[in-house]
Parts: sequence; structure tokens; C-alpha cells
Amino acid sequence: MSRFILRLMVFLTALAFVGVAGWLIYDLILGLQVSDLSDLDGAARKAYLNTHQTDLDRPMGADKTSVTFVVEPGETGRAVAESLYELGLIKDRRLFRSYVSEEGLTIEAGEYILDQTMTPRQIAQVLQHSLAADEIVFTIPEGRRLEEIADLAAGIGIDRAEFMALATAPASGRPEDVGETPADVGEFDYAFLRDRPAGATLEGYLFPDTYRLPEDVSARDLIERMLTNFDAKVSLDGAGRPLYDVVVLASIVEREAVLADERPTIASVYINRLDSGIKLDADPTIQYALGQPGDWWPQITIDHYTSVNSPWNTYLYADLPPSPISNPGQASIQAVLAPADTYYIFFLRDCDANDGSHLFAVSAEEHMANYAHCYGE
Repeated sequence: MSRFILRLMVFLTALAFVGVAGWLIYDLILGLQVSDLSDLDGAARKAYLNTHQTDLDRPMGADKTSVTFVVEPGETGRAVAESLYELGLIKDRRLFRSYVSEEGLTIEAGEYILDQTMTPRQIAQVLQHSLAADEIVFTIPEGRRLEEIADLAAGIGIDRAEFMALATAPASGRPEDVGETPADVGEFDYAFLRDRPAGATLEGYLFPDTYRLPEDVSARDLIERMLTNFDAKVSLDGAGRPLYDVVVLASIVEREAVLADERPTIASVYINRLDSGIKLDADPTIQYALGQPGDWWPQITIDHYTSVNSPWNTYLYADLPPSPISNPGQASIQAVLAPADTYYIFFLRDCDANDGSHLFAVSAEEHMANYAHCYGE
């Protein structure tokens, strides 16, 4: 009997050892989170990163609502990853921890401003430098016009008149308009601004985003940051039209689109109209022409289509309006650079939906049927 008990104890001990080893292997290979960054095996970590590179550059969503994220002193990498996961900012905790560990990054205790459009790689980099006590968090929403951004800037102590003077200083023209000498880009020297026609302002180029600013930030400093951000975020790979035209069209898409996944389709409608020689017939361009302090985007009626004699009235004037009508975000610019492949020429707001979606049509007959369905005419 004693020999049987001894053998049983040896068997149970071996079984427990196998179980623990299996559990640890499962954690190492499949990502069960039981430890902090320091215990991740280097080879397994690299293998995991190599097979998940695309996930490092994939944001969780399109919601740019700012989230205040706090890293407490002494908080572990595992705890930080867990908090990011619970807030819906990352999808894969192990991937985030592996990237931080492999890159040798040190997460700094402090306060951060994050959102769902940030990729795991971007979040990891941001968490290296927390907000200083004397910093301001300043958010510019997509689709605002110059005057609205100036109003927002005034709210954090920036001189509105100075901001408008800098932002509206006209360019002298595209390089081909001024001979061999490169075009004057105005107050700010960025290569992408040389594409602007004579008289163009910075409308369309003030990149909407959340910025961390010093308390004593000036109008020039803020504009420089927005232009630098535009330069970093906007790529013209595959563009088949001048950047200025891309920005003009993207500014209209930004004002029309409510749903993120409709941007490429709306962009395709306008591009199809341009390619077919059809007027854009874009309501936001008339709103831009009519905008006044306190009501920059007024409601318009059918009468405005013919009564507003402005070059921004795309119901009266063919082709693109003279300038952007707002400052578009990256998604709208990308929608113009890579529009959906459609034959749509018409669209209107879907009266049966409450989410801002649209009904699209290829023919005038189909469009009129959609119109009749919604408006009974």
C-alpha cells in the first residue's frame, strides 16, 4: 500500500508539473496575459510581432472623441495594456505589450489624450511623454472653416485677428503661373502649399486633430503645428489630380458625409460628375458662400440654388469651387484619393434612416424615384 501511495504521489506531482508547463506555454504562444512585459520570451515575442505587423497600424475605430488616459506611477505594462483594452483603445493586449517591450519603450506615468483612431503603434509612442502641467489640449474637429478654427483658437487665448491674418495671407500662385521662380507660399514655407493658385489662403490645410500646446502658444505656432501635421498625415500616393483640387473636393466630402464608410462613395459621385462635365450641385458650397459670424453653415432652400450668385455656388458654376470650403480630415482626403468604384451620379439623404446615410443613384430616373419616395413629389 505504501508503494502504491508513493507512486501515486509521484504521478500527481508529474501531472501538476506538466499542467503548469502547459499553462506557461499557452501564455507564451497564445498570449494569455499572466505576467508583465519582462517575462515575454524574446524569440516568441518577435515571432508574434512579425505575424501581427498590420494590426499595429490598424486603429480600433473612427471615433475621434478624446479619452483622458492616466498612467499611475509604478503601473505595470500589463496593467496599462489592460486599461487600454477596457477603454476600447486597443484590441490585442499581448501585441501592445510585445511591441512596447521589443522597441524598448518606457511608458511614462502621467496624463494622456487618446482616441480610437490612433493605432497601437501610435498609442505606444504617445505614452512616452505625458502632458505637462502647463500644456493645453486643443481639438479641431473635421469640417470646420477658417473662421470657426479662429474662434476655437481664441478660446484658448490666441489672438483671433492675428490668426486670421496669417491664415488668409494669399499665395502668389502656382509655380507655372510665376515663371521659373517657385511660387511664393505666403507666410509658411511648405512644399505642398506651392500647389495653391494665386490668392489662395490656408483654408483646407489646417489639419483637424487634437494638439498638445504650451500655455503661451501663439497663432503662428499653432498654424505651424497644423501644417506640419498635414504634411505628416497626407500622402499623395496614387493621386491623379493636383493636391489643391484633392483638398477642395475633400472639403466638400467632409461636409456631406455623416457616416465614415460613405465617404469613398460620396467622393465617387463628385468625381463621376467632374469627369462627366456635370455640375457638382453640392449644398455645402452654397452654405459656405452664405456663411456669416454666428451662423457659418446656414440652412438653405431650393431657391438658393439659383439666387446665390457666387463662384462657390456649384449649382450655377461648373467644376470645382475656387477654394476649399472647410478643413477636411484624413479620411475625407483619402476618400478622394481612393474613391469607391461606382457609376453613381446622384445621392440624397435617406429619409428612412436616422443615421445620416444616403440613397445613391446612377440615373436621373432612379434619383427622382428616391426623391419622390422621400418627399412625395
